[in-house]
Amino acid sequence: MSTVRMFLLLVKASVRSRMQYKFNFWLSTVLAGLVSVMDFLLLSVILWKFDAIQGWSLYEIGYLYATILLSKALYRSFANDVHHLEKYLVSGDLDQLLVRPIPVLLALMSQNFRLMLGEWVQGGIILTLCLGQLISSGQVTAAAIPLTLVVLVTGAALLFAIGLGTATFGFWTTRVSELQNLTEDAANKAVQYPMELYPGWLRTLLLTLIPVGMANYMPALYIVKGQFGWWLLPAVMAFAIVFLWLMLRFWRFGLSRYQSSGS
Repeated sequence: MSTVRMFLLLVKASVRSRMQYKFNFWLSTVLAGLVSVMDFLLLSVILWKFDAIQGWSLYEIGYLYATILLSKALYRSFANDVHHLEKYLVSGDLDQLLVRPIPVLLALMSQNFRLMLGEWVQGGIILTLCLGQLISSGQVTAAAIPLTLVVLVTGAALLFAIGLGTATFGFWTTRVSELQNLTEDAANKAVQYPMELYPGWLRTLLLTLIPVGMANYMPALYIVKGQFGWWLLPAVMAFAIVFLWLMLRFWRFGLSRYQSSGS
């Protein structure tokens, strides 16, 4: 519990330091939200013209979009600098975290806490509208609401594990931004749309090696499409736990091979 309390204190200190520059904080928040809004508006225009994509309606795709957006917001709110490990490796600032009285990963996660307010607001609105329409049409029941909350937490754990595994390669290569463009940015963008759009090899990649599709697509098949059975969500949760455990072990192994830049 002392470790958790220390982590929360570090997060609080990070938030207070960021709020010293309020204009920059709110401007970056608004701009990030606008980028996400434009992405979904473009998708909505396409769907309004063609009604559906590969059998997925606007509201079903909106569910995919909102769940991955909110899962990413949850992950990046509490572990933003895992995604930015490269700057710590290049500058040698990781050395400062090594001497703190908490695990290095928790120390890294507590740096530069980012609320991602724009993503939370946009994702929440889209998810509320889409789930509301699906429930009112009788396609899903009200049970979809608590199930979706489980999906968001599970998805955040999966995205965190993917981000952590990608960042760990930096202990050998130092530079990982290009790899992150593939495993995080491009992969997250891909699963905003139905995976039926993609060839088989790409679907396999997004469900196994870079299992971002497990964060929203597979749960959506059961919750909004009614496919498979009740066992699908527990199976996805079990997969997330195992995958996260593997990535944590990979992180510890990579950290043991860390050599300071000496700068």
